[in-house]
Amino acid sequence: MAHLKRLVRLHIKKHYYKKFWKLGVVIFFFLVVLILMQREVSVQYSKEESKMERNLKNKNKMFDFMLEAVNNIKDAMPKMQIGAPIKPSIDIPQRPCLQGYYTAAELKPVLDRPPQDSNAPGASGKPFKVTHLSLEEQKEKERGETKHCFNAFASDRISLHRDLGPDTRPPECIEQKFKRCPPLPTTSVIIVFHNEAWSTLLRTVHSVLYSSPAILLKEIILVDEASVDDYLHEKLEEYIKQFSIVKIVRQQERKGLITARLLGAAVATAETLTFLDAHCECFYGWLEPLLARIAENYTAVVSPDIASIDLNTFEFNKPSPYGSNHNRGNFDWSLSFGWESLPDHEKQRRKDETYPIKTPTFAGGLFSISKEYFEHIGSYDEEMEIWGGENIEMSFRVWQCGGQLEIMPCSVVGHVFRSKSPHTFPKGTQVIARNQVRLAEVWMDEYKEIFYRRNTDAAKIVKQKSFGDLSKRFEIKKRLQCKNFTWYLNTIYPEVYVPDLNPVISGYIKSVGQPLCLDVGENNQGGKPLILYTCHGLGGNQYFEYSAQHEIRHNIQKELCLHAAPGVVQLKACVYKGHRTIAPGEQIWEIQKRTIPEATTAESSILPGSGSIPCCHSLYVITAATTIQWHYTPATAIQWHYTPVTAIQWHYTPATAIQWHYTPATAIHWHYTPATKIQWHYTPATAIHWHYTP
Repeated sequence: MAHLKRLVRLHIKKHYYKKFWKLGVVIFFFLVVLILMQREVSVQYSKEESKMERNLKNKNKMFDFMLEAVNNIKDAMPKMQIGAPIKPSIDIPQRPCLQGYYTAAELKPVLDRPPQDSNAPGASGKPFKVTHLSLEEQKEKERGETKHCFNAFASDRISLHRDLGPDTRPPECIEQKFKRCPPLPTTSVIIVFHNEAWSTLLRTVHSVLYSSPAILLKEIILVDEASVDDYLHEKLEEYIKQFSIVKIVRQQERKGLITARLLGAAVATAETLTFLDAHCECFYGWLEPLLARIAENYTAVVSPDIASIDLNTFEFNKPSPYGSNHNRGNFDWSLSFGWESLPDHEKQRRKDETYPIKTPTFAGGLFSISKEYFEHIGSYDEEMEIWGGENIEMSFRVWQCGGQLEIMPCSVVGHVFRSKSPHTFPKGTQVIARNQVRLAEVWMDEYKEIFYRRNTDAAKIVKQKSFGDLSKRFEIKKRLQCKNFTWYLNTIYPEVYVPDLNPVISGYIKSVGQPLCLDVGENNQGGKPLILYTCHGLGGNQYFEYSAQHEIRHNIQKELCLHAAPGVVQLKACVYKGHRTIAPGEQIWEIQKRTIPEATTAESSILPGSGSIPCCHSLYVITAATTIQWHYTPATAIQWHYTPVTAIQWHYTPATAIQWHYTPATAIHWHYTPATKIQWHYTPATAIHWHYTP
């Protein structure tokens, strides 16, 4: 039995050993196959990886090649076509700089001013006055005034090297220090001249050399805008040879200030451009504040505080050590530049005189700008001609495209302000209107219509489409992602009064009896009576609008309104300025239908409306489309008082006056000059009419 059990166990053991051996062989071969498969996969993956790497490297090479080609194409394109976001990022070369502040020795000017004679004509910026002139001197003085529109006789007798006396700027300006890091950029001073007086041009050059740090002033570029005076050619070339950093470039054909400045900018080699007029004098420390601001913010376009040099005596109006009531630039709706006092919020923002003043517009004659930024934002409109409108265009463009305009009060430059330009316009003054149309079309959106209503020449240019190609300027606006004009008005210049985009009536006020129009007169800035003048149809002094507030506005340079008061209707500052203000009764006029049988062309009248005082004046007009006509009899002076009542009795004085009285008030006093024979007709229900027989 035991033997049988051993045989059974042995049989089972042999059976399982045989099974295990077969299973082991299977597992062995399975492992071998698995290893071989894994190796094959690894080899295949390695091959695929190498192939992918090669493809990736080839792709990168192709991408680099394409990028290089694109960059080459981009570099070949005009700079003004390069796009940028609202806050553009331009790579500015970083110069090595030291910590701390520049010392006075480091900011030493290019030239030391020679010793001064305190008794010399115009010394220390004082006026030059001569009480007695010989006949020849008087003729010389008159020739200079005719040619240059300033007293060149006085300028020629003042030293080219004159100083301006003590530094009278506020203490914080005198003591201002400038950081070495980031370093102050270098500048090219560009001065355009056309038949400029010898003394004013060279005094400008000397002034720059005597007041500009040598480490900052890289060059002075004089751009001759086709001058014809002999002394501005060989004599000038010989004179400036003594200055290694002064050069002259010449424009052989008279193309204007804009083209000449672009020529100067093209040859400039400094990091910034500083533009000056040819009749300036620079005060102490004028350059550093401008360049320091650009070093802080390269999108800042900065102007000095412009002091006045008297055109008759050449007295330099020096800055006050206590600061002053600064002005900033503005514009009116004829697109002319002007000055205004700082609003309260700007005064409160500035802590002291070293703080810049934000300005909606700038004069455009004197300013500094990064050369790279100047090119980036489109420099000047190359198709603008001669002069006019370029400063307003750049003002709108800089603000709307992400930059800022500022005035640096610690930088003071004197400028001779002339009452008129001594130069002629090769294509007439219509070039100014054309320039203004170009800026209005690109930057003012729907508000351009306000300008066109005030300038008939501009409106004709628009109608004829003779303002040239604007595609490049619109491309700049698109690529810089510039904001619209509504943003500018709301954000940068919210203080400006915006006239009605669609006034009730606009045009001129014309007499029915004579070919005369209501005119504001010469230099009427308010407070003077209106006059009658020959109708010219050019707008300007004869342009009026009947506003949605029922005012009759003459809002060209200032916001002026017809003001009803005892006596002749006057032009006064409009009380309504928006922003929670209201128009008073004296400036409210209502259109009312009236029957005037004898004036067959007149069907409506404008009368003073109800307000804080009783009605004082009536203005008879007729309306035809956008033209206002005034029904006015052939008289040279009419004055009246009017109080609405029901009964009239009058007295007639045959000589020169008629007086009558309303009952129960003494309401009308009428003066009429000259008159010889008058017949009156009275229609009790509606109106008073008259005939005049000479």
